[in-house]
Amino acid sequence: MANSRNLMAALLIFLTLVLSSCSSGKSEAVTAIETYIQALGDKDVNQISTVSCADWEPNALLEIDSLTAVGSKIENLVCEENGGDGEDVFVTCTGVIALDYDGEAQQIDLSTRTYVARQVGGEWLMCGYH
Repeated sequence: MANSRNLMAALLIFLTLVLSSCSSGKSEAVTAIETYIQALGDKDVNQISTVSCADWEPNALLEIDSLTAVGSKIENLVCEENGGDGEDVFVTCTGVIALDYDGEAQQIDLSTRTYVARQVGGEWLMCGYH
């Protein structure tokens, strides 16, 4: 009986470890893209610079500049990895950037872009989209 309990306990511990390694947490690449999009909606220049690759940063700042005259809010943002190419990880998202310009509502559909995340210096960064 004791051997049976020990075997069951060991099996339970093993299954717990296996299941915890299969967690559905977001990857760091996805988190970097979501942070970038949220910073864009918040028009947070410091944050967007922090999560952008050096060669993408001028484009990121232009994107923020294009939103300065409008209200903006991120709605229903959900992102996931969608393949990759070498050091690049592709991330696709759903949701919108809801814009308000003097009471006129518009939206930028986030599903029309595939974002590129890349690990640079140990950090995952937003490096462009296509």
